[in-house]
Parts: sequence; structure tokens; C-alpha cells
Amino acid sequence: MTAVLALTTSLMWGLADFGGGLLTRRMSALTVVVVSQALAAVALGALVVATGGWSEWGEHLWFAAAAGVVGPVAMLAFYKALSKGPMGVVSPLASLAVVVPVAAGLALGERPGWLQAVGITVAVAGVVLAGGPELRGAPVQRQTIALTLLSAVGFGAVMALIEHAFTATVAGLFLALFVQRVCNVVVGGAALYVQVRRGVPALPSDADGGARAVTAALPALAFVGLADVAANGTYMIATVYGPVTTAAVLASLYPVVTALAARGLLKERLRGIQAAGAGLALCGTVLLASV
Repeated sequence: MTAVLALTTSLMWGLADFGGGLLTRRMSALTVVVVSQALAAVALGALVVATGGWSEWGEHLWFAAAAGVVGPVAMLAFYKALSKGPMGVVSPLASLAVVVPVAAGLALGERPGWLQAVGITVAVAGVVLAGGPELRGAPVQRQTIALTLLSAVGFGAVMALIEHAFTATVAGLFLALFVQRVCNVVVGGAALYVQVRRGVPALPSDADGGARAVTAALPALAFVGLADVAANGTYMIATVYGPVTTAAVLASLYPVVTALAARGLLKERLRGIQAAGAGLALCGTVLLASV
């Protein structure tokens, strides 16, 4: 069950990243984050009311709130690093986020068997290679490396935090996800406000459709937000059914999903190193799922 849920998580995160990446070509990345998460928050709010989720209020929600604060910061650092490039360095380094939840699981006493350890090692190597690391080229700025590592730690911290935000009930799950989304919107909205104050518009230019472009993109924005919510939810449940070390690694295969989506829908060609990484990730998955 853990393997199925964690792989579902990677599928949803990968599709959300793919959709978000396409949308950021037409509008500000922060606009994509804020609008998509706001739409998800509205849907989750309705589910919380319908299931009586308010009765699940407790200290565990501090973990959800913390994840909601850290998430936008990590995403902003990631997009900033991508803008400074090169993507062949940023993407593989950011995928090292998996180290944080795995380390947390080990610190809490989890001890994977030798087959699991091999599977974890192979899968993580596959995820990094699937990002298409650049083994040659000009030196990368220290600021780019720092921003990328900050985003990796942030994304990993989100995975470690949401694990503790689940109370094993459906109503509690919806409430935790709702709190996380609200915090995402507040922090992302504050960053968007600062961006606008600095002269960077939140909406596309009039030539690109302005506010109408955002309105037209609402279905896509809703998909990105809801896919992210689904990924967080399945990951929370996956950590209940099995070890965090296994769930975190399998859930972190989303760069492979994003790369394959780009290959299938945008006809982007996979580099040899990416294809090798996808193959390694698949081998690691088989080893972890067989335990």
C-alpha cells in the first residue's frame, strides 16, 4: 500500500510541476502559486465543512501550518535559481530534497533492510540523473547553488512536516491540507505583493491577454493546485502504512514524471543521462516495492 500511495504522490507532483511550468511561461510564477493554491483552499474548505473537519483541530496542525509557510519559500528559491540557471544544475540539486525526510526517518529509528537500502540508493541516483545534470559547461554562480540547496531543504522539510500533520481520519486529512493551503496563500500572497511593489506585474501584459489570460487559465490553475493537494494527501497516508524512508524516496520520483510528460506532450527529447536516470529510478522502485 505504501508503494502504491507514494508512487501516486510522485505522479501527482510530477503532473503539477509540469502544469505549473507551462503556466509560468505565460504569467508570474508567484501568480501561479497563489491562484492555484487559493483555488485548492476553496475546494478543501468546502470538504472540511462537509465532513465536520473542524472537530479535528489540534496541535498536529502546527506541522501543517509550518509546511504551508516553508513551501512557498522553497518554491520561490527554486524559481529564482532556475532564472539564474542552468537548469541542468538546478533541477538535479533540487531533487536532493529527498535526503531530508529520509534522514528524519532514520533519526526516528527506522532501519531499512539491505534490499531497501540498495533500492533507496538506486532510486535517488535515478532521480538526480533524470534531472539531466550538466557535467560540463561554465561555472555556476554560488548564489544559484545556495538558492537551489535552500529550495531542496525547503521541499524536503515540507515532506517531513506533513507526515506529522495527519490524524488518521479523512476529516483530519482535509483539515490539515486546508491549513497548509491557507498558509501557502498567505505567504505566497505576501511575496506577490512585495513583487508588485517592486514594479514586477502580477498579471500578464496586455499583449499577452492581461487578466483575461489568468481567467482563461483557471481550469489549468485549479488542476495544478488540486494535483498538489492530492499528492500531499497520498503522501501523508503512505507514511502511515509504511516506513518514511520508502515513502519519501518513491514520492520523490516526480522529476521522472515531469520529464516523461514533457517528452510525451511537448515532444521534448530526453537526453541520454535522463533516460538512464529514469531507468535507474524504475529499478529502485521495483526493489523498494518488492520489500
